[in-house]
Amino acid sequence: MKTTTTYQKIGSYEAKKGEFDTCVLLYSGGLDTSVMLKWIQEQYEADVIAVTVDIGQLHEGLEEAKQKALKLGAASAHIIDAKDRFADELLTQAIKANADYQGNYHLSCPLGRVIISQIAVEIAQQEGATVIAHGSTGKGNDQVRFESYITTLDPSLKIIAPVREWGMGRDEEIAYANLHDIPIKQTSAKPYSYDDNMWGSTGEGGEIEDPKLIPPLEDILEVCVHPKDAPDVDEIVEVTFDKGVPVAFNGQLRSVKEITEKANTIGASHGVGIVHLIEDRLVGLKVRGVYEQPGAHILITAHRALEKLVSTKDLNEFKAMIDQKWAYMCYGAKWFDPTMDAIHAFQDTVNEKVTGTVKVRLYKGHAEVVSLVSPNSLFDSDLATFNKNASFNQNASPGFIELHNLAQKTAYNVSHQSS
Repeated sequence: MKTTTTYQKIGSYEAKKGEFDTCVLLYSGGLDTSVMLKWIQEQYEADVIAVTVDIGQLHEGLEEAKQKALKLGAASAHIIDAKDRFADELLTQAIKANADYQGNYHLSCPLGRVIISQIAVEIAQQEGATVIAHGSTGKGNDQVRFESYITTLDPSLKIIAPVREWGMGRDEEIAYANLHDIPIKQTSAKPYSYDDNMWGSTGEGGEIEDPKLIPPLEDILEVCVHPKDAPDVDEIVEVTFDKGVPVAFNGQLRSVKEITEKANTIGASHGVGIVHLIEDRLVGLKVRGVYEQPGAHILITAHRALEKLVSTKDLNEFKAMIDQKWAYMCYGAKWFDPTMDAIHAFQDTVNEKVTGTVKVRLYKGHAEVVSLVSPNSLFDSDLATFNKNASFNQNASPGFIELHNLAQKTAYNVSHQSS
């Protein structure tokens, strides 16, 4: 028999009813935040300042969300254009770190939470608000990210998390929305929810949740075409990097934001970057998500290959370990930890030589590097060729082999001596 536990506030930073009359709401216009906007007014008797941060959402209507917030009673609603800031400050670091959490998840949501938290704090300070509300549940990672980052950047701010407090499930939220005439996209038949920015879109809910079910991609995908419906002809795109940062796409100099947008458009048309991933959440749960991240996947694939070409074997192996640590720190709400500063310093140093042009073939969901050129390439055709040449001293090979094999040969023969 299941029991229901009444939510009790135990965090020192959790705001209580009567302690404030205005709060900043991180507003996406989706089910959770739309229900929240109405609920905060009812339950906390507070004015709501709705803030929507534009970080290049791939399929969300931001102006529509703003008008919706005002209709639902927000005291004011703001759309903050942070696309270039997001790309220049966060996505560049993600590319340098070959962003990959537990299997080709390029961390769009965790990266987005960093800049949304920064902007939320800035708006709260400008508006004189002392409380910030977010739409995360008590089972997810985003509650950890928002609350950790906001209270790190401004320890004086308080937080409320209505979805965590009210204990409503998705069906109850839909019923509440219908009762209060709140327009929503979700239905019981199509209950998927999305988190969206230029680095990727995360789909959750419905059949996605249960690993034994096959997610119906035709109903879920919002960005990419299904790979089976992608063109029957491949397409090669060209990405140029300068010190690890993409600076041109198909020969045209562009900003990181513009390159990401171009890569998204072309990659989505080929069904590139779709990932089904069972991930380990911070709160100890295993969950599955469907990720659409065409631009991110193209850029990370190209960068990783170029980095491999210009770095030594030992450096590539060591950096792979550091990249994994970066991914776990980013996923785990540790962006402002000193460890990340040290990792970024390392990544910047390694990427000093990651300059060159990469060609990537796109075909029915696949992105494959087919050509690389770099002034810092460690490939030497005179040494590597299988044709006859005088640059490689083959006479040295037997001596190398004898010493290279010495430990293995010794151990094997000792262990196989007859007793």
